[in-house]
Amino acid sequence: MAETGNPAAGQPELQRSIGPFQLFAYTLGGMLGAGIYGLVGRAAGNLGNAVWLGFAVAMVAALLTGLSYASLGSRYPRAGGAAYVTQRAFGMRLLTWMVGLTVMASGLTSVATQSRVVAVNLLSLFPIGVPPLIVALGFLLLVAGVVFRGIRESMAANVVCTLVEFLGLVFVILVGIPYWGGVDLLETPSPDGITASLILSGAILTFFAFIGFEDTLNVAEECKDARRTVPFGIIGAMLAATVLYMAVAVTAVSVVPFRELAEAPSPLAAVTAVAAPWFPGWGYVAITIFAVANTALLNYVTASRLVFGMARDGLLPAPLARVHPGRRTPHIAIGALLVVLVALVLAGDIGQLASATVLLLLAVFTVVNAALLVLQRRPGEARGGFEVPSFVPALGAVVCLTLLGNRVVAGDWRAPALAGALLLVILALYALMRPRGLPQGA
Repeated sequence: MAETGNPAAGQPELQRSIGPFQLFAYTLGGMLGAGIYGLVGRAAGNLGNAVWLGFAVAMVAALLTGLSYASLGSRYPRAGGAAYVTQRAFGMRLLTWMVGLTVMASGLTSVATQSRVVAVNLLSLFPIGVPPLIVALGFLLLVAGVVFRGIRESMAANVVCTLVEFLGLVFVILVGIPYWGGVDLLETPSPDGITASLILSGAILTFFAFIGFEDTLNVAEECKDARRTVPFGIIGAMLAATVLYMAVAVTAVSVVPFRELAEAPSPLAAVTAVAAPWFPGWGYVAITIFAVANTALLNYVTASRLVFGMARDGLLPAPLARVHPGRRTPHIAIGALLVVLVALVLAGDIGQLASATVLLLLAVFTVVNAALLVLQRRPGEARGGFEVPSFVPALGAVVCLTLLGNRVVAGDWRAPALAGALLLVILALYALMRPRGLPQGA
């Protein structure tokens, strides 16, 4: 079977227009999001002034899986991402179905949640008396329109939003640099100082600042040279995010005492209020809108390519694999997802559901790492433009499984319970739809 294109007779292919810089921005934008703007405070509560160390350790843990995704993207540049490589490695339709729908659910719950956040923040800037629900639905239509319009337009919008996110963090660093050196960067809330268990707990929390790199795998088919572009995009963005996160962390605890930072509802806004009191309060609201909107856009693109790839591979209804002849986008998949997203937005607050799907992503990461191990050992599998030694996916699987176990045991019981309920729904859909899928090794 060909590695790219749509095998249906007469069907146009997705447009290969993504270059290295665009994919770098796509990956970086997926990771930065709005999470770092609040995560620094929570991490400071755990690690104190040593919060920067938590980001460094978390990057090493996340990079293991990132390297696996980079290798897989250079081997199999296909829409469908994790679902395709799972099917290729294990040939188990049920497992592939669960992986694909888990990733899709994560993306859709994120888009729906972010739509409401955008609406609330927009109305705080422009109180025009329109209900937040109407604004959220309007934002959804706008994002769907951009995704339908084309991958070039989606990438252009992402570059703009990512630049705003990036400059927002750089601004915090620049105004806070004069405060550097004023605190002990190894001071922690623990009387025992820096211990392995303390760093581990902080790394588990900060690990989630790196989630987003996995979206890149779903747009690999639209890259001009996936063998080189995908590894550059993922690895480059993860390293850039790490430098930003560590610099922001050092700045934050240097400007605001870590105990106050942990209590602040908007930690980086608190830092800016001290280091740059002249900066208008609405500035970070505007940055948040760009960051959240970017997350929604990227997750919509990812979900549409995942649906397209799974439909092309026989795991979802065939019409979802159609490509618009003019726009070269999976328009049926985009429209179908819009219906689901409208339903999710109308359902109200789905924050707990979004947390559950993030938890399930750790299980997906474990499966994807294992898939790379299987494919590396299978005779006849073509090598990609970026290969990693087998210990990388092996360690990546162990790390993700450990993080998953920790979140289930030590975290809020509601997220694992909802994750379990979501898996039951996915299983029920499988029994109802009975997808034929691809044969092993297809």
